[in-house]
Amino acid sequence: METIEPKLPETPASEPAPENVDYKPERKETVWDTLRSLLLVLVGVFCIRTFVAEATVIPTGSMERTILIGDHVFLNKLLYGPRLPYTSLRVPQLREIHRQDIVAFRYPVNPAVMFVKRVIGVGGDVVKIQNKRVYINGQPLAEPYVQYQFSSMLPLRDDFPPTPTLLDTLPAAWGLDPTWTREMPTFLRNDGLHVPPGYLFVMGDNRDNSLDSRFWGFVPLENVVGEPLFVYWSYDAPTRDWTSENLVSRVKFDVSIVRNFFSRTRWSRTGRTF
Repeated sequence: METIEPKLPETPASEPAPENVDYKPERKETVWDTLRSLLLVLVGVFCIRTFVAEATVIPTGSMERTILIGDHVFLNKLLYGPRLPYTSLRVPQLREIHRQDIVAFRYPVNPAVMFVKRVIGVGGDVVKIQNKRVYINGQPLAEPYVQYQFSSMLPLRDDFPPTPTLLDTLPAAWGLDPTWTREMPTFLRNDGLHVPPGYLFVMGDNRDNSLDSRFWGFVPLENVVGEPLFVYWSYDAPTRDWTSENLVSRVKFDVSIVRNFFSRTRWSRTGRTF
């Protein structure tokens, strides 16, 4: 009997390699490629910091309870038209500044310093404070955010504006700026202090512990940088640690942050908005 052997499937012959094909080796990144990528990142960061957002720290307690000492916040810079670097030009602003907005601005007395305060009066408003109560255009201003530390009453701080005669007697130790002492009478009327167009009258929420427009004058609109968006980190340390300009003190403070980062970070404030 004839035995039929099973046929194995034929294995396809290997295809011949195509001829005349150029194999290009993988291109290595050059120094210029690396520098270009780094430059693009730096330009992106610069544009974001200039036109979109900027980080800052709150070093004093003038805005407590709203914003605490050691709160690190992001500022929204798009709203009020950021300035083009090295020019006097500004990007068109997205909205107007309103009363009771919280704004970050360049301190008029020293533009190198950033302040964060609440807008109390805008151009055309009449500001008056009687027994700690704020009146705008003759009407009391509802301020649920305000904190008072002392029951005592002081002129300039709790009754504002002072009369020109009283203004001349107020001590500079209170933080009264000499230039503001000379300029304030120009804006005084019987009904209060008149805010000129293009300027803001600002105050801190911690009214008894805030050097603000009562003590150094108006904020030009062009000084406004933005408004706080949210807290991205909050570290519990006293004012003296955040405001010290001594190099040794700053190094000690930085070391203490590393040691106490977890125990002194206010985790519950992370992401808090305003």
